[in-house]
Amino acid sequence: MSSRLVGVGVGPGDPELVTVKGVGALRAADVVVVPVMDTGERGRAEATVLHYVPAKKVVRVVFALNERSDRGRREAAWDAAGERVAGLLRGHGSVAFATIGDPNVYSTFTYLAQTVAELVPGVVVETVPGITAMQDLAARSGAVLTEGTEPLTLVPVTAGTAVLENALKGPGTVVAYKFGRQAREVAEALRDSGRLADAVWGSALGLPEESIRPAADLDGAALPYLSTLIAPARREGGRGGKL
Repeated sequence: MSSRLVGVGVGPGDPELVTVKGVGALRAADVVVVPVMDTGERGRAEATVLHYVPAKKVVRVVFALNERSDRGRREAAWDAAGERVAGLLRGHGSVAFATIGDPNVYSTFTYLAQTVAELVPGVVVETVPGITAMQDLAARSGAVLTEGTEPLTLVPVTAGTAVLENALKGPGTVVAYKFGRQAREVAEALRDSGRLADAVWGSALGLPEESIRPAADLDGAALPYLSTLIAPARREGGRGGKL
């Protein structure tokens, strides 16, 4: 039988937001891999997984999760992680990889799966969707992501604030991920586009250190790397105005 690699989305941090299917996939796997930085601290994915599977089933694999400037180091880390997971697949029938959010939305799982597929011919790669940070922030803050015919634009601010500035010129809701280190520039972009008043940001969603605040409170100080911003669409015309 072919070995199986399953990317499981475990949500943004709150263990209660892991889906029933996600819990089932974690428990059914022979091994559950969780990504960790080379500094060794426990990440959100690992903390969430340990609510549902015993620690002896969890394997920590180092990834260069925050490496953006040194491409060689990043590629080497992907290769090493792929080799580690490929080795686990050769010794076990199924391996689950736990990732925060959703495995198909800006996830490390994408790169891992590509590497493993080359190393383990015939491996079956599957994903189990997870609740994203923007969904959780919308629920906790009361922000409505979309109505009627409105588009929804998701941008990673690690690509530069110009991407966010262009998105804010559009008609729909804009969600920004990973903007913590550029909080000052993000606040300026919101102010310049006239979309500061209704915007909201959040970090550490579902965790003890959770923070959810109006974007107008941004004072330029750096925020946690995994901060999320929602700038709702401009809505006029009352209920159903965008239908």
